[in-house]
Amino acid sequence: MKILITAGPTREPLDPVRYLTNRSSGKMGYAIADAAAVANHHVTLISGPSNEEVPDGIDYIPVETAEEMYQAVQNYIGKMDAAIFAAAVSDYRPASIAEQKIKKTEDTLTLKLIKNPDILGSARSKFSYQGVLVGFAAETENVESNARAKLMRKQCDLVIANDVSRKDIGFDSNENELLLVYPQTTESIPKADKHHLAHIIIEKVTDLQPK
Repeated sequence: MKILITAGPTREPLDPVRYLTNRSSGKMGYAIADAAAVANHHVTLISGPSNEEVPDGIDYIPVETAEEMYQAVQNYIGKMDAAIFAAAVSDYRPASIAEQKIKKTEDTLTLKLIKNPDILGSARSKFSYQGVLVGFAAETENVESNARAKLMRKQCDLVIANDVSRKDIGFDSNENELLLVYPQTTESIPKADKHHLAHIIIEKVTDLQPK
């Protein structure tokens, strides 16, 4: 299979030295890319800034902002049998970027933010993608119901959800605990190392490929 994977956070610049981002390390996405390569799939990894080591034997496309990731996905997704969106993409970006460093002057600072393009939501509706579509849902409450709503709204075949409010899994952790939400069923995957979970995810995605 040809598999597209997104990973890591995005960075939305405020000025030449500051940016808006999130706590994603990229560990899960990179582990999935490595597991897919080990299983002899052709892997294209589109990643925001991450300190993770790029797996051997894959096509690696580094990006920084959500808009750059959107363009990269648009360019490559049409060639793929499956697409796994594990990146934590910033929902908003600053409406303007200061050319010089913003100085500390007033007691408060107001930022105007505008919505970033919805990459996962564009796969079916704008990119006309027909392959296996897998999204991630990083939730802090109502994990299953929020993930199922995302699955339906964005026309996914599978949404992989986890509770990022927990300190022992998810962001910055080497372990995770997953809920696999399909259109008709839900499957729990117990807490385990992200590399172990990545191999399970690739098996599940392979099972979704039309025979």
